[in-house]
Amino acid sequence: MPFRLREEPKQPVWKVNTREEPLNDMYDRFIGRAGEVLKGQGESTRGRDLLPEEVKWLAVTHKSFDHGRRGFNDRLAFLGKRIVDLQTSMALLNAPSTLGMVPSSQDVYQHAALEGLENITAFSKNAVLERTRLAKLASTYGIDKVMRWRPKKSDNLKGSGIDTVLAHTMYSIVGALALQRGGEVAAKTVRERILRPLGLR
Repeated sequence: MPFRLREEPKQPVWKVNTREEPLNDMYDRFIGRAGEVLKGQGESTRGRDLLPEEVKWLAVTHKSFDHGRRGFNDRLAFLGKRIVDLQTSMALLNAPSTLGMVPSSQDVYQHAALEGLENITAFSKNAVLERTRLAKLASTYGIDKVMRWRPKKSDNLKGSGIDTVLAHTMYSIVGALALQRGGEVAAKTVRERILRPLGLR
């Protein structure tokens, strides 16, 4: 529009990253060695080389940026969240039992295939994938420096929902990897770069 209908808000001007090098560095840090699954196919295994340029930018673009006109990462995040949930369930299934008391064999039917099943509860999954924990992890990889979004208040990022946007962006990168490079690369990225730093092996 040639002129504003409302006065300029009294807050710092929000700027997003437009340079390619910080974005590529973030992908190298976040994806890490997961691309080694593709060795022998004559391709580079660095994080920056696993996704096309357009997909790299799309995966870090939230719908609040530019009113969603340039495309945003909701669909990628939906797929990525499902992959992270599945890998979390599998890791919890293989984890030692979280129950303090093991019932006697007379009370409950026991079988080797059912061991660890009591670990998979909504509470335990939510505890592992808690939004603020994911946001801190995403910040260590530098996702907060390259994601494209527009906070409601640029002087109050926490109140504008930065934790939610960071977790959402991390999920969308996993979804983009699954679509472009297959489930094996995406699953390895989740196990090594998300679950292991959160203390789940």
